[in-house]
Amino acid sequence: MSNDIEDDSFTMPLGRWSVFYYGVGHMLNDITAACWFTYLLLFLTDIGLSPRNAATVMLSGQIADGFATIFAGELIDRFGHFKIWHGAGSILVAVSFSSVFGGCLPCKILATCSSTVETISYSTFAAIFNVGWAATQVSHMSMVNCITLNSTSRVVLASCRNAFTMVANLSLYGIALIVFDVSSAETHDDIENQYRWIAYVSIFIGCCFVGVFHLGTKEPRSKIGVQGDCHARISWAYWFQKVLYYQVALVYVLTRLVLNVSQAYLAFYVINDLRMAQSAKALIPAIIYICSFIVSVVLQGIAWNGQRLKAYYSAGGILWMFCGAAIFLLTRSLSSFIYAISIFIGIANALMTVYGLNQTSVLNVDCDF
Repeated sequence: MSNDIEDDSFTMPLGRWSVFYYGVGHMLNDITAACWFTYLLLFLTDIGLSPRNAATVMLSGQIADGFATIFAGELIDRFGHFKIWHGAGSILVAVSFSSVFGGCLPCKILATCSSTVETISYSTFAAIFNVGWAATQVSHMSMVNCITLNSTSRVVLASCRNAFTMVANLSLYGIALIVFDVSSAETHDDIENQYRWIAYVSIFIGCCFVGVFHLGTKEPRSKIGVQGDCHARISWAYWFQKVLYYQVALVYVLTRLVLNVSQAYLAFYVINDLRMAQSAKALIPAIIYICSFIVSVVLQGIAWNGQRLKAYYSAGGILWMFCGAAIFLLTRSLSSFIYAISIFIGIANALMTVYGLNQTSVLNVDCDF
């Protein structure tokens, strides 16, 4: 009887506070990632690294992230303890992120300004940052299927997470706007101080939300199956034999590609191609994230199923294609229309993200053995 009651609790819809506590758990990752992709290359080139060395630093981090994601997923699946992995990853993120934007520590120890030492130093901390980032991301995402069996609640959890991703990005741009406005960047040290303040404030905000997540979210049961049954663990090689595995991977990769392009390159397009004011570089991304946040909140009230998710994802993809075509045809004389286009980009991003993060949860891929 007690097992039936426990199983029923996992099929009931989650309360708003449970959703909130889970949703804020990725804030540190989100706010540091936004700073990473938006300002890392600018920071490295501003302090004197060549574009090639700056790209090497970024690439080293992405390679580490790729391997760490695979190993973190395998180890978490094998040993569980989601919150321990999340906490350890968050510590690595905070320490390494502050080390990257805090200056070249080995250069100070060795009393050298060698570009080789700088590149190796930044590449090492970039790799550590992405290892911690991957551990935090994988543990946080994989908790969804173990927190609840209710398909609608699973979508609500991811939608709340997406909403706080928007909050994190907006917070970063707000911090950067204040820092760049109140401080000047006339010397090498001034530039480092600007980015150091952005990094430290971002880490502080993210760590506060990590604390809320750990205090409010209980360690979930691992390997919850349908009706409370626990499936035996299967080999990781099993998934490479499933077509659905590649379909899920392709959808997620393409979704992340769309989001990253809208985050990293649209600002450069606004400044370099449309020749708009510098304020547009911050305003356009802000409009995108505000619209995404509003749509994400609205989506939490919808009863989801597989067909509805696919329909909304398709609508988001089609909307993005129209936005892309409009951007391609946009001329400098019509540059003000980019503000309207950014609204639809934000809507499209939210629609695609909800399905991209929830396709396995709603379709119960994890139980389809």
